[in-house]
Amino acid sequence: MPNRIYLDHNATTPLRPESRAAMISALEVVGNPSSIHLEGRAAKAIIEKARSQISNAFGVGAHDIVFTSGATEAAALALHGREFEAGGIEHEAVSAWVSSDLTIESGKVTVETPEKTALQMANSETGIIQNLPKNLGFSDMTQAFGKIPTSFAWTGANMACASAHKLGGPKGIGCLLLQPTQTLTAQMQGGGQERGRRAGTENVVGIAGFGAAAEAAAKDLAEGKWHEIEKLRNILEETLEASGKPITYIGTDVSRLPNTSCFSAPGWKGETQVMQMDLAGFAISAGSACSSGKVKSGRVLKSMGYETNISNSAIRVSLGLLTTEIEIQQFVTTWLSAYDSFLARRAA
Repeated sequence: MPNRIYLDHNATTPLRPESRAAMISALEVVGNPSSIHLEGRAAKAIIEKARSQISNAFGVGAHDIVFTSGATEAAALALHGREFEAGGIEHEAVSAWVSSDLTIESGKVTVETPEKTALQMANSETGIIQNLPKNLGFSDMTQAFGKIPTSFAWTGANMACASAHKLGGPKGIGCLLLQPTQTLTAQMQGGGQERGRRAGTENVVGIAGFGAAAEAAAKDLAEGKWHEIEKLRNILEETLEASGKPITYIGTDVSRLPNTSCFSAPGWKGETQVMQMDLAGFAISAGSACSSGKVKSGRVLKSMGYETNISNSAIRVSLGLLTTEIEIQQFVTTWLSAYDSFLARRAA
């Protein structure tokens, strides 16, 4: 797809070369990691190397990582059968298992009972970062890992989930992180894989890619690459604001992920904006990728107190490590032109 500009990195981000190389190498290994012969041990070694890489990158004990098919399964494994509460801004992978009654002010959730609460570290749609209390029951850290300094060990959360494809790894692989004191009831029954916590032959290739991506992401973060992305995000918003158009910016008064901008052109439906920008060669979103096209459009912003004309007209632009200032300027020019056309049609 020539001349496309990808600005939807919170939905998924391109596969890192380190991850691709690790996966190709793992494809050559024939053994089942549960087998005790040489070939099986070779496959098992790939898994344990990745577990060590993720352990170092995420600040968690290697034995406290449970590989799953993604963050959605990890959240289900952690929350199934438990009574947890949360705010209405959680990803649907979490909100499906909890009551969503906690108070939200300026995008921040008021936690009443930490050990019985699920609280995301950063919101995928707005980028707003939460302050996690000690002894928090569960945290969705999917968007935070690799973008902001984050160590599971010092967050104080008892359980957390992560997904490889949000930080340059493959789709279809994630993990649940546990404090050593936590116990789980396996939902996938059958074998004794993952120390009896998640049965099924491990996705060796996906796990290899996850480990390599986590290691590379941690290196990029330590080198300050996301600070440069934050500068681009600020240029995007400053240029839009300088246009004088009626635009509502979400979360600019609190801490946000460095790559995420959520803003609303009141009355101009977010889905329409996404389609127009897509035709113009830009990939953006009108919310979480897992929620796009559903009736629950604007659910997160409505939970934050925004009226329908704002919440249903919001889009998310999320940048990646390869995003350039030229791409940002091209997007702003194209979007503002389309917004002018919308305003003219509405005034006619």
